[in-house]
Amino acid sequence: MKAYEIVSDGGVDALALNERPNPKPGFGQVLVRVRASSINYRDLSTIEDPVPRNIPYPRIPNSDGAGEVVEVGEGVTRWKAGDRVCGCFFQGWIDGDVNAELTTRALGGALDGMLTEYRVLGEDGLVALPDHMSFEEGATLPCAALTAWHSLVEVARVKSGTTVLLLGTGGVSVFALQFCKLMGVRTICTSSSDEKIERLKRMGADEVINYRTHPEWHEKVLELTNGKGVDHTVEVGGAGTLERSISATRIAGSIGLIGILTGGQVNPVAVMRKSIRLQGIYVGSRRMFEEMNAAISQHELKPVISETFDFADARDAFHAMRAAGHFGKLVVQI
Repeated sequence: MKAYEIVSDGGVDALALNERPNPKPGFGQVLVRVRASSINYRDLSTIEDPVPRNIPYPRIPNSDGAGEVVEVGEGVTRWKAGDRVCGCFFQGWIDGDVNAELTTRALGGALDGMLTEYRVLGEDGLVALPDHMSFEEGATLPCAALTAWHSLVEVARVKSGTTVLLLGTGGVSVFALQFCKLMGVRTICTSSSDEKIERLKRMGADEVINYRTHPEWHEKVLELTNGKGVDHTVEVGGAGTLERSISATRIAGSIGLIGILTGGQVNPVAVMRKSIRLQGIYVGSRRMFEEMNAAISQHELKPVISETFDFADARDAFHAMRAAGHFGKLVVQI
């Protein structure tokens, strides 16, 4: 089989497309023919900077993938050949809180990922692909969609009438907008692109702020909420945007801290003074994934795919991620 491998700290252009022996499933394992893999910023960061992450060489990148089961090992009861599936970001996180052992079972980092033609996974490390979705669409779900769902549903427990702040137009934020629309949640979004702002409005964003025009965008959020602030913020920027997100969030509101896109430092005093619940979000469990997919299937939600790339051109997909011109998800067809 063919698989991309991180073989050095040389970055995207040093990714190697190599041959590996075709794997066989062992007891309790499933062999998946991977048909598509989507890209997250975390995947790009892993390729560009593997040494601090203690990535062993060679390592197959990408946490996200979808395909069909081609063979099951002895003892497997959940799957059969022909089933369409997505891999879970964390292998073995079925439910409950994440723990130190589970963080060593992330695909595309501690474990080989999904940018490969075939992948053996544990039978408990898969979920069913929604019937109405293509493999390319299903490949967008394991990280970005589940992270957005975790922030909105598990942490904020949003409902009709809740107001949520979404930053930018990457995969997590676009999925969060779609989920908010399903649940009748008011959304305030930010972007620096007039074209993307129009797309956000067409998708149902209630308010959109251009953060180039309004660099103190948190003040605009407060205006739009009569000085109160939003109930919940899906924070994908990191330290560089977090203080503004804190200012834009109401007293006793919540922030789902997800991103590492911007550097900087944060003074935590405002978190205390406003009694804000600041929760780190690291994807989610299989139980969350299955509940999210049930909602996605009920409403036949379609992920927003910005661009697809052939397997041979996978390096171009990572360069597109670095360029940050995408709206939604970038997907590699395998």
